[in-house]
Amino acid sequence: MTSKTTNPETTGDGNSLDRRILLKGAGAAAGGLALGSGAITGFPLVWAQNVKDVVLRQFGTGISAQPAIMDKAQKDLGFRVEMAGLDSNAIIQRAITQPDSYDIADIEFWIAKKVFVAGNMQPIDTAKIKLYDKIVPLFTTGKLTSDSKVAQGTPPHTVGYMAGPTSRAFAKEQTKWATILPLLYNADTLGVRPDLFKHGDVMSWADMLSADAKGKAAIVNIPNIGIMDVAMVLESAGLATYVDKGNMTTDEMDKTFDHLGKFKRDGQFRAFWQTFQESVNLMAAGETVIQSMFSEAITAVRVQGVPCRAQPMKEGYRAWGSGLGLSANLKGLPLDCAYEYLNWCLDGWVGARLGRQGYYSAILETTKANMTADEWGYWYEGKPAAGDILSPTGQKIDAAGGKRDGGSFSERMGHLACWNAVMDNDRYLLRKWNEFVSA
Repeated sequence: MTSKTTNPETTGDGNSLDRRILLKGAGAAAGGLALGSGAITGFPLVWAQNVKDVVLRQFGTGISAQPAIMDKAQKDLGFRVEMAGLDSNAIIQRAITQPDSYDIADIEFWIAKKVFVAGNMQPIDTAKIKLYDKIVPLFTTGKLTSDSKVAQGTPPHTVGYMAGPTSRAFAKEQTKWATILPLLYNADTLGVRPDLFKHGDVMSWADMLSADAKGKAAIVNIPNIGIMDVAMVLESAGLATYVDKGNMTTDEMDKTFDHLGKFKRDGQFRAFWQTFQESVNLMAAGETVIQSMFSEAITAVRVQGVPCRAQPMKEGYRAWGSGLGLSANLKGLPLDCAYEYLNWCLDGWVGARLGRQGYYSAILETTKANMTADEWGYWYEGKPAAGDILSPTGQKIDAAGGKRDGGSFSERMGHLACWNAVMDNDRYLLRKWNEFVSA
């Protein structure tokens, strides 16, 4: 079976449960379970009658803020989820300063380290998440396998739990109170135009500083992410060493920005991009040939018919993970609906849709059940595609015989060098970064 002929995105729901049908029939279920329990076996009639008026406001990364996901959620659940996508800096500001403006925050784990201490979000009771024990261990232990090494930076498990339902302190080990529910993640690297920047199968982060890249390199202008790319570049080039590049000292930061300033003055960089579309435009136009780049941006370049590659680096990947958190203002029926929505997001349909953009799902087995064998083989197992690989909207991403950049899930997520990070000297980093970019 190939994605060219069978795509659950357009031909059906795969193995996803149609909750709308379930909810309509809920009145016939005697002794329905408590709302917000995370169960999917039936609800009291009052649920189906009342949820139609519920609207949950979600803001966040923008990756999952898709009209198709909003429409599918309303169809299956009976209530509406309104989504707004923002950049990382705007997400942090809104989460901290506008707590009344949202019900659900779609945020990265490093952002959780900044916003949870403000007290505007409530921990998630994992007992109400029916598949929580199926979540990949990267989010609970920091390791893909028992013998994996925990990468530097801010691994999700270090900011993934609170000590109690009213605590503002992160727990040092797993508890039943999660900060955010893991949803998706990826192993990011540098994007490359293979037709304009010649290289072998495996490159080094140091190639960002090569003569061939001069004037055609770019870095993401999000301090907590960009600094990790910069550290990978400088460390691999032998220009800097870090005790922990995910938690630099001020002296290490000073030396890092000294190098950056020199390369900027020498014209190494074409741009410091901040938005998804900026990164797409730079690469598609050939104004850059190597740059910080996210998975969906690489896909957006490819569907234009322009070669673009998520280049594996011998030193490893920079990883990130994101998920859904609950506003402290949520209570009553809206809170019950929010828990049903969190469970729905892990049922597999969302994971499969985002998987067709190159993202990994927090629960592998439900996502696999909602993808074709060819899609799963291409995106997760590193196998050559049997047929054309399509985006969620049906656009061709790769042809038959093509393989995912970097190989399988275990090859990519098992080769992490660092996670996006919030450092102890975060305020100093932000000041130095803004000075560097504006200079």
